[in-house]
Amino acid sequence: MKSFVTGLAAAAALTLATAAPVAAQQNSRIIVVSHGQANDPFWSVVKNGVAAAGQDMKVQVDYRAPETFDMVAMGQLIDAAVNQKPAGLIVSIPDASALGPSIQKAVAAGIPVISMNSGSDVSKKLGALLHVGQDEVEAGRIAGAKLKEMGGKVGLCVNQEVGNVSLDLRCKGFMEGFGGKVTVLPVTNDPADIRAKVKAAVASDASVDTILALGAGTAGEPSVAAVKEAGKTGAIRVATFDMSAGFLKSVASGEAVFAIDQQQYLQGYLPVVFLANYAKYGLMPGGDVASGPNLITKEKANQVVELSAKGIR
Repeated sequence: MKSFVTGLAAAAALTLATAAPVAAQQNSRIIVVSHGQANDPFWSVVKNGVAAAGQDMKVQVDYRAPETFDMVAMGQLIDAAVNQKPAGLIVSIPDASALGPSIQKAVAAGIPVISMNSGSDVSKKLGALLHVGQDEVEAGRIAGAKLKEMGGKVGLCVNQEVGNVSLDLRCKGFMEGFGGKVTVLPVTNDPADIRAKVKAAVASDASVDTILALGAGTAGEPSVAAVKEAGKTGAIRVATFDMSAGFLKSVASGEAVFAIDQQQYLQGYLPVVFLANYAKYGLMPGGDVASGPNLITKEKANQVVELSAKGIR
């Protein structure tokens, strides 16, 4: 730990065009604040990446998130982190208008900030050094084009986190790539609610032949279950953003067509590595890091089920 603190002091003498390491920083802690909800398995993988990087880099890392999708609570968590003057701050940015002032406070205080997962379009404007994630619109376009290629003409975009700008961008990209009729179906983060609403939606419109969910464990698995209960497995193609062991098994069995992998483990892991090296040596990649998207189809699904179950994919 002593060598790490010494490295921090040495790094304070270095300057970069985007930002500088914290001068005379005595706190070697890196704080992560995400919008991930407690019941969303996607974020447990991000958290695993954060923890692994902390161990590998031998730095203390604190992971914090509100219990529900709550931008006021998340902003308060960022403000509290800034007051602790960490060596670095990692944030997701699902709503720039709500979180921007808190992020800018961190930058103004001389705290190096990296954004991850959401906020690629606003990260630099708010003063972050870089973003680790995927371009949500482009990922949606790729998914939409693939589903169109599979014969889709009428789709549902199942949004389990209304108010998250990144999810809105996914639906936007889906509409652009799909080209057919797309209806956004707003739901809660409750799998039972999602299953019921998806089942009702496909029952009320027999022309629906495609469903794109915006989260595997939260919306993808309930969508597969709803289609199965409606007796339309095979007739309705179900795909999802992100991965879960359960959804990947559905892909492998043919009950779903693909998952979009943004490698969220790296979204947790890489920012910690970058900030630790920035504090020690003033080193930082010259641009954003694209962690995805990658389409996981039936041919690939079985290869990653085990890693998904272990909280890595």
